[in-house]
Parts: sequence; C-alpha cells; structure tokens
Amino acid sequence: MLTPLDDKLQIDHAHFAEHARNLLDSGCGGVTLFGTTGEGPSFSLVERREALEQMISRGVSAANIIVSTSCAALTETLELSRHAVDLGVHACLMLPPFFLKGVSDQGIIECYRQVIEGVGADRLRLYLYHIPQVSGVALSHAVIATLKAAYPQTILGIKDSACNTAHSVGLADAFMKDMTVYVGYEPDLPEMGRRGSTGAISGLANFMPRVVHRLVSAPDAATTVADRDRVLALIRALDDFSLMPALKGIMAATSGDNRWLRVRAPLVALTAAQALAVDQLVQTFSLNPSVD
Repeated sequence: MLTPLDDKLQIDHAHFAEHARNLLDSGCGGVTLFGTTGEGPSFSLVERREALEQMISRGVSAANIIVSTSCAALTETLELSRHAVDLGVHACLMLPPFFLKGVSDQGIIECYRQVIEGVGADRLRLYLYHIPQVSGVALSHAVIATLKAAYPQTILGIKDSACNTAHSVGLADAFMKDMTVYVGYEPDLPEMGRRGSTGAISGLANFMPRVVHRLVSAPDAATTVADRDRVLALIRALDDFSLMPALKGIMAATSGDNRWLRVRAPLVALTAAQALAVDQLVQTFSLNPSVD
C-alpha cells in the first residue's frame, strides 16, 4: 500500500483505512503496510504502531494485513513485530539487516533468529523480504533454507522484489513446495503463477488490483499477454520518474485527489510538470482503479 499523508506530512489514518477497504473490496486478498512502496522506513515506531492500530479500529481486519516491521535497529524490528502479532495480523514482512553492508549469512540468520525468538509467540508468521537493490543485503538460498528448517511454522514465504525473473523462478523451484514465493515485479506474475504462486505484494495493485490478480491467478488466460504487455509498458514509462512519487501521482490522477501527491523526505513530490506527465500516462494506459 501507498501511504497517504496530510498537509503536515503525517499519516492520514482515515484515508489510509479507506484505501485499504477499497482494495479489499476490489478483490485483494490482503494489504501490506509500510513496505518499500509504503515508504516504511520513513516513519517512526510510534507512527507505525499507531497506523496499524488505526487501520484495524477503522474496520480493516487484522487477518487481512501483512505489516513490514523492518527497521535499522533490531530492537525496533522486534518491538514492531511483537506489536503486530499482539494485534493479530496475518504476518510480518522483514528485511535482512540493511544498514551495515557485507554482513555474513550467519549474521543475517542471527538477526532473524533474535526477532523470532524474541517475539516468542507461536502465532508469529513471517515473510522474508529480498530487495537487494534497495537494502544492499541479499537473502541467499542458504539463509532461506536454514531459517525455514529452524522455524518451519513461522516462515510462511519470501517476498522477492529483486526484479530478476531467473532469480524469482529459482526461488520458486527451490522453495515453493514448502512456502509461498511472492514477487513485486508484476511482469513475472504469470511465470510465478504457473509454478504455484498464489499472489503478489505489488505496488501497481494500488490502482490495478484486478489486473495484478489475473496475472498470477490465471496465468494462461486469453487476457494474460495483453495484460502483461500493458503492465510492462507502464513500468518502463515510469522509469523516467522517481517511482513512489510517480505511483502516488497515478493515484492522484485516477482519484482526482491531490492529497496523494504528498511524500516523506528524502522522496520529493512531483513537480507540476511531472504531475501533468503522469496524468498523461494515466490517459495513455487508460488506468481506472474501478475497472483495473
């Protein structure tokens, strides 16, 4: 989920919950808070805890929520994970340690171990988050296999956002029999769907939920080639922009609500000229969240 902000650049809780309800009403199986698309690391512990509490209090079932609890400080990841589990969320999404670089596989395993055992709850469910082009730290097959063997009931799956088809397919071939592999790169969804993936944790699903769902759930449907080509062309067009401000620009253009244009630093909101260019993309690709 994209995270809507008010005019003071604080989380707009009512708008956030409304967006989640709209996505669930559009057929999404769940929503993910504070991932990369949601600017997660730009918000404090207090803000992230409050947002999750507000989301649930405003009618979004905790069972339909995955929440990224990733923080640079391991103690904060542990605190957010414990809080999420106490509220009954479906699962947590956790990056490997992402500030220090060049850490060993054993160091990565130790971080996950300390969180899992620190939460100390049988109901903790965790997705491992692989996005090395952002985090600077990759999850090797050895790390994934070790964690799954040690915590078979806790590790539900992997969210692979490396945007590398061969890598995602390799994860599916290696691990899909025991866990879910979701991808964030929507053009790979048909390939993953054929291998048993049941969904996506997707930025484009903010405004194309039905298209994203079709790509993974019906990978050989008559519409798949056209859907995939359209999504791929849109992603390539978005290469001209900073991605999260552009995605928010699409939300603003499709909803007519310019509140969506607000972002947290270090991201920079679209200029007026860029917003017009994004609006043109919406027209070019006929983007319509009530249909797509």
